[in-house]
Amino acid sequence: MASWNSELRAAVVLLLLGDFEGLAMHQSKKIELQMVPVDDKVEHGTSNSSSPLARKIHPSDLGPLSHVSDMLMPPKRTQNRFIQNIQIVILGAKINALLPFGPLAIILHYLTTKSGWVFFFSLVGITPLAERLGYATEQLAFYTGPTVGGLLNATFGNATEMIISLYALKQGMIRVVQQSLLGSILSNMLLVLGCSFFIGGLCHNKKDPFSKDQVFNKASAVVNSGLLLMAVMGIMFPAVLHFTHSEVHFGKSELALSRFSSCIMLLAYAGYLYFQLKSQHSQYRPIDEEVPENTEEDSDEEEVAEITQWEAIGWLAGLTLWISVISGYLVDAIEGASESWNMPVAFISVILLPIVGNAAEHASAILFATKNKLDITLGVAIGSSTQISMFVIPFCVVIGWILGQPMDLNFQLFETATLFITVLVVAFMLQEGTANYFKGLMLILCYLIVAASFFVHVDPTANDD
Repeated sequence: MASWNSELRAAVVLLLLGDFEGLAMHQSKKIELQMVPVDDKVEHGTSNSSSPLARKIHPSDLGPLSHVSDMLMPPKRTQNRFIQNIQIVILGAKINALLPFGPLAIILHYLTTKSGWVFFFSLVGITPLAERLGYATEQLAFYTGPTVGGLLNATFGNATEMIISLYALKQGMIRVVQQSLLGSILSNMLLVLGCSFFIGGLCHNKKDPFSKDQVFNKASAVVNSGLLLMAVMGIMFPAVLHFTHSEVHFGKSELALSRFSSCIMLLAYAGYLYFQLKSQHSQYRPIDEEVPENTEEDSDEEEVAEITQWEAIGWLAGLTLWISVISGYLVDAIEGASESWNMPVAFISVILLPIVGNAAEHASAILFATKNKLDITLGVAIGSSTQISMFVIPFCVVIGWILGQPMDLNFQLFETATLFITVLVVAFMLQEGTANYFKGLMLILCYLIVAASFFVHVDPTANDD
């Protein structure tokens, strides 16, 4: 207790002297006070009890006072912290070498009429931004906890798709909005989840050859599968009503039904959030969340945040703003790219755009699968699909209603059938609560079939109906 009081008084003296930079020094360094060290006093036979400041103080001994130094951080240290943030977030990832493609796309938009190159450069330029958006979300999750962190990861992971959809919706490109959101669901459920199961299963077999399957919480997967089936119901009925010509007012009843169903789906998603975060949190806790016996080994492997909470929020805001800028040029170049590349707009919207938008989910889901954290992988992949189908799509319908755009849930017969079959396949894959590399391989092959189908698919016009 006496040593603690002496250290506390020493810290107060440093604060009164204004030595904030010294107080906030990294824990690997020690603060040298301009006094006789305790070792020298021992050598000369003097006691250290006469002077409480006659010793070396480590910043980790200061306890709660270390937070005071962060609030009183001098401008020089703030500047150094900003440079350190640039090194961590921008220069620390190799994928950020693609960042210059975004400004190049904007320059090409005004210097040339070749929409194919503008679309390609915009597509490549958004890829590192989507990945860094996921990184900033993961850093913020360290401060919010695993449950809220998973929700933030899914939300900001879908920010790219939402921004692109809102730009396309504002310009009246309703089919691009529908197909890009549908493609994002298919990509998350088949490609992202398939790659995670495949790579995670291979890594799991190398670490533990006697255990063939990885295990996850089946209860949470069943709830998400039920929400996806509810989304399929909401999307299917307007399409069936349209193609059977059984609506009361042709062209109006399906729009009214879509808006009503969208409000119901938003209400169901709000109930799901309350159910997950408050009501049944303990029942749907991940399997690997229990405290292991060898806590020392796990503590060494436990990841820590590289940036602070407010720095993560700042990066999220900046990255979202830059993505919104490039998304405008990307949407403008879609039709021109389709003509110059001789490629269907449906293939670009369903396959190419979601792959870029899901870059963050793809990377993080595979990373967690290799660490045998399949519950987080499912929260990223299936949770993202659930959020798009139950929140983003109905939200776009409501926004289109406000903007006067006839955005509805009639995704045409081909797209609706593809979504329905995909949800059934994934639901059967998840019903056992286990995953392995063969299940992942089947999901990847299913996605290749879907991609080939949309490559030869021509989007029907109103006259074809």
